[in-house]
Amino acid sequence: MALGSNQPRPRRLLPAPPSALGPASARLLERESALELLAAEADRAMSGAGRLVLFRAPTGTGRSALLEAAAERGAKLGMRVLRAHASAECSGIPLALVRQLLNSPSDPGCLHNAPEIPDHLTNASHLWRLLCEHAAASPLLVAVDDAHLADQASRNWLTEAARRLAGMPVLMVVTERGQYDITPPAPGLAYSLPPGVVRTHAVAPLSRPAAAKLVRGVLGAHTSDTWVDGCVRAGAGNPLLLRALLDDLRAVFPYRGPDSDGMEPRLPESCADLYPGAFVAAVSWWLKSAGPGSSGVARALAELEHSAPERYNEGGTEKAERGTPGGPGLPGLPPGPAGHHEPGPGQDFADFLAELTGADPDRVGGWVTAMIRLGVLRHVPGSALPRFAHPLLRGAVLDGWPRSHRQALHHRAADLRQRRGDGAEAVARHLLRTAPAGAAGDAASVDKALRAAAADASRAGRTGAAASYLRRALDEPLPRERRSAVLTELGELEFATLRTGGIPRLAEALRLQERPRDRVLAAVSLGNALANRGRPHAALDVMRELGPLDAEPVLARTVQTASAFFSDHDPEIRRAVYTRLHERAEHSPEGISPAQHALLIRYRVTAGLLSAESAVRQIRRLLTAPEDPLLVPYLLAVAAAVTQWADVPDEAERLIRTGLTEHRLTPLHPVHRSLLNTWVDTAAARGHYRRVLEETADRLRTPDDAARTGASNFLAHRVLALVECDRSAEAERLIAGVNVDETHDSWEPNRFLYARGALRASVGDPAGALADFRECGRRQLGRDVVGIVVTPWRSAAVECHLLLGEAPQALALAEEESRYAAVWGTPRVQGRALRVLGAATGGRRGLELTAQAVDVLRGTSLDAELISALVTHGLQLTASGQPRQARPLLREAAAAAERLGAVRLSGTAERALRASGTRRWNATLTGPGALTAGERRIAALAADGRTNAEISELLHLALRTVETHLTSTYRKLGIRRRGDLPAVLNSAADEPA
Repeated sequence: MALGSNQPRPRRLLPAPPSALGPASARLLERESALELLAAEADRAMSGAGRLVLFRAPTGTGRSALLEAAAERGAKLGMRVLRAHASAECSGIPLALVRQLLNSPSDPGCLHNAPEIPDHLTNASHLWRLLCEHAAASPLLVAVDDAHLADQASRNWLTEAARRLAGMPVLMVVTERGQYDITPPAPGLAYSLPPGVVRTHAVAPLSRPAAAKLVRGVLGAHTSDTWVDGCVRAGAGNPLLLRALLDDLRAVFPYRGPDSDGMEPRLPESCADLYPGAFVAAVSWWLKSAGPGSSGVARALAELEHSAPERYNEGGTEKAERGTPGGPGLPGLPPGPAGHHEPGPGQDFADFLAELTGADPDRVGGWVTAMIRLGVLRHVPGSALPRFAHPLLRGAVLDGWPRSHRQALHHRAADLRQRRGDGAEAVARHLLRTAPAGAAGDAASVDKALRAAAADASRAGRTGAAASYLRRALDEPLPRERRSAVLTELGELEFATLRTGGIPRLAEALRLQERPRDRVLAAVSLGNALANRGRPHAALDVMRELGPLDAEPVLARTVQTASAFFSDHDPEIRRAVYTRLHERAEHSPEGISPAQHALLIRYRVTAGLLSAESAVRQIRRLLTAPEDPLLVPYLLAVAAAVTQWADVPDEAERLIRTGLTEHRLTPLHPVHRSLLNTWVDTAAARGHYRRVLEETADRLRTPDDAARTGASNFLAHRVLALVECDRSAEAERLIAGVNVDETHDSWEPNRFLYARGALRASVGDPAGALADFRECGRRQLGRDVVGIVVTPWRSAAVECHLLLGEAPQALALAEEESRYAAVWGTPRVQGRALRVLGAATGGRRGLELTAQAVDVLRGTSLDAELISALVTHGLQLTASGQPRQARPLLREAAAAAERLGAVRLSGTAERALRASGTRRWNATLTGPGALTAGERRIAALAADGRTNAEISELLHLALRTVETHLTSTYRKLGIRRRGDLPAVLNSAADEPA
């Protein structure tokens, strides 16, 4: 373009006062540098040295507000203001923006709507001459908004005009979108002009202090920090988004001053809570301005947050869901997978997101970086997946995106992850958010992926996730057998986690089964769930509804054997089932399997009719007899219980391992819980209290049914172990709220009553303890459990009677205990019976009996029973005037208690020593009181979460010294893990002085 004589002479005007440069509203917060630039360039233009000022900024950061400030500034200086706003609708019409600027300043509409366009307005040179004429008449301020949307001819015209403003009283202020988008934008004006003719200013997002000032300026000075922080994050430092959010919040939650009644409401996290929806509209505009590529990636990223692993959630870690089939410490059980393959941080995730959306991976990585810089996204420690800065922002990005599009995204994501070799759960998390497949082949593929993920999650203890995968699999059109298998797996998971116990799932699975063997196995699973929910009658009804199985003798025996296990949940049913089984064994012994013979042996043992030697001999013979694979687990469970009662713990543990590892039992199998119970029974019988605490830590209660599972064998053993470790306060907290009367009448509440009685006795409540022991005995006798192998309630009750001064009642029970002990004949029961009988008898005969108890138990591995016998005999010797003879026995008891980690027994032995007149025992050997000052100080720091290295630095000790002190502390407290320290130390603090 030739300028010629059309260039006007410069005309100088006086500058406006400095106050005119200040922001007219909060829209111009932190824009001082931009306003100063405008003031300086306006002065230059007034002196005839025009230039182009270019404001580049992301959408919503205030480009238009700056342009308005420039127009106001120009008008105050006496400049004529020409305005134009580019739009995408006019981008195909040549010179549309320039014609809008010069032809119709009062009506800056799109020229393509005009009925006629004069020919001279289609010529760029003529338009330049027209600008020069305006400049000759008055200094000009040319304000052009959103130049990036202008048609190419107009952009060329603006570029060429900017080169010729140096001698003209014209300030051209242009705004242009400057943001990293997925689709590379066309080169902007700044890239087309030399630095001398353009002043480019990048408009940054608001800083946190400025955004906070804006929030409090709108919502009130007393707005809480929580609300301010949430608004700032949701607005991402973008004035457009922040103002829209504040407008919505003012409408929904009118500001209440500090003196108003009521609590401050929580900041919403869902866009559904916002009205009238200005924030959602602003975010929608922001996405539209970014282009379809950026919008697609932003929505994909927002949707992917749903399927991110739970361990990446902000401020939380993955919940350790319970219900694993094996449980901690069981030997031979395969561990769960170490983890799940997720896209790694950085480029790997960018590649995944790019392939998912069809975008350029390099552009996706750059866009993520840019959005983090702007505050739209944020990094989450430990996660490769960036998150939106606030749920409101994420929700607004997804608002209006059709559900079908989201489901299609997850379908693509699942396919992509599968092709990439990601873990089964990574695939399944996407399938959870898809619609059911239409084709049978697709349904089979989805079902396979979901079941694989459920298996992985279940092995790792994430039963909630596993159940979600299986519920989604049921949405697919599966064949009958496949659906039944999924229902059974789901019922297994719900058995341990929901109040329903998985019963509806298992009932439907049984209905779908057609083959007799599958129907029997499904009925056993359903029956076990019903029995464990206190419905043994319903469980037996399920078995009866299978009908006659005369043609399938193995299946018939399986039904009978499972029914015997179910009957343990009701005394009357138990008596009837075992009566029929006994009659069948007498009339048709050839029809009784080894597993059923073992059940009869167990029944006779609990009734006090068999010796240990005879019972073990018969059980071993049955273990060598041929048995159908369906019945072998039942035989192993019964054999493990009998050998444990007979004090053959190694054999019992071998049988348990075989049952749990070789037969791969699910929690729905009646034998599974029986084997786990015997496992912890064996650990307790050995006096391995620390192991008992570890084994029972995760097996106490389910969240939906605390009353049912509270009075369990696992809880009973944990309480007993805590009592022996001198942690009675912790045990009392553990059983608080457990109501035995509200539980069903199985054998497990009886064991709990015994444990609660032991706890009450340990805290000085012999009357309460005696009531529990007596109730335990009453319930056991009602189940025909007359012998002493299940719980030694009689011996415990004898000690309570003696403390209460009720010698006759104590002696009667002790003699009864002695008779049953003579029948069973193991050192444990004989030694215990002799001890309590000696204590109840007293005098010379009592001394003889307790001495016999010591002789019977010494040389065995029954340390806990031996310690009690030594203490009882030592106390009797002291009482009879023989303290010298008592002291060696009591020292032996104290040393054995320390080795065993039995804190309670150790304290009992120490008190007996003091009663014998000896000097005080060198030190308390176990328990919190045994800790030295240094050990206690280090233990307290470790309990607060300090590492060994931190403790070493804080106390100026060698690292090895810290480790040695902690090892000694663990031994004295009877614990194995650092995580047990807080509970033990707090329990000690709660104990009365």
